[in-house]
Amino acid sequence: METKIVKIGNKVIGGGNPILIQSMTNTKTENVADTVAQINALTALGCDIIRCAVPTMEAAKALKEIKKQITIPLVADIHFDYKLAIAAIENGADKIRINPGNIGSAERVRAVVDAAKERNIPIRVGVNSGSLEKDLVEKYHGVTAEGLVESALDKVKLIEDMGYDNLVISIKSSDVMMCVKAHELISDKTNHPLHVGITEAGTIISGNIKSAIGLGLILSQGIGDTIRVSLTGSPLEEIKSAKLILRTLGLRKGGIEVVSCPTCGRTQIDLIGLANQVETMVSGYDLDIKVAVMGCVVNGPGEAKEADLGVAGGIGEGLIIKHGEVFKKVPESELLEALKYELDHWGE
Repeated sequence: METKIVKIGNKVIGGGNPILIQSMTNTKTENVADTVAQINALTALGCDIIRCAVPTMEAAKALKEIKKQITIPLVADIHFDYKLAIAAIENGADKIRINPGNIGSAERVRAVVDAAKERNIPIRVGVNSGSLEKDLVEKYHGVTAEGLVESALDKVKLIEDMGYDNLVISIKSSDVMMCVKAHELISDKTNHPLHVGITEAGTIISGNIKSAIGLGLILSQGIGDTIRVSLTGSPLEEIKSAKLILRTLGLRKGGIEVVSCPTCGRTQIDLIGLANQVETMVSGYDLDIKVAVMGCVVNGPGEAKEADLGVAGGIGEGLIIKHGEVFKKVPESELLEALKYELDHWGE
């Protein structure tokens, strides 16, 4: 679905550009050092845009210093107080996220819109199933996809009528299929870029499954311009999951894909520990290759042949397999180090 291009700091979304990955800091924004450290760790892992909560005036003012120490666009997340939105814009936010419904009167929304317009900063209009207006709940006999879409488009119109259309829309629900339906409905009704995510998805396991299904169904239809995987856990996990979802859908190239076997009674090494260590290790490499981590020498070498690089475990030792051929045998304790060496010297 072709949406219009929106510029967020030094990045662009919409118009067929690559889908960008977002996350949100869980530090106190007022604590500049902690917030910057987390943003830069997220950036190193592949985060394209970061959002920070701005619940206080001190947080709004902290954005100025945070911006000096990071390289990706910063979105200010505002609820209730329109003065915080204006302060965030004045302190260098590249985009602001508001729900006009909880900002208050039209005059207050207009004051925010005017501040954004002055600096040509995009506004993300966010609507959440948990805060759907009572009249729409009554109209549709409950919280529904149709109600979410109507609520979002009402808020978009409110801002457009104030003479501003530099907008991004997000309609989120923790109900996966409702979220999917809402995106299908709204994509036919607007050309504003869509920020896609399953809100309050849950812990690492349930959140990943719900996000993979929801984002997979939405993105596979060509809907969506930027995504966030919302997880109850470290924001770093959100980036890993988002990259994997995009790569699985063929929407992002690059990065190492790790494949590993499910383990069985033949496994003689700590495959689960090794696979997790490998997955963490490879996230720092910008190589477009497949790495296989296999537990035994029965299927291992054969399975690893389809990968560019692989390890197959034996009894206290393992094989390093390169380009489908057994390359060398090393003790189990040296497998990870041997794999790292091959990655460090890949292509030489």
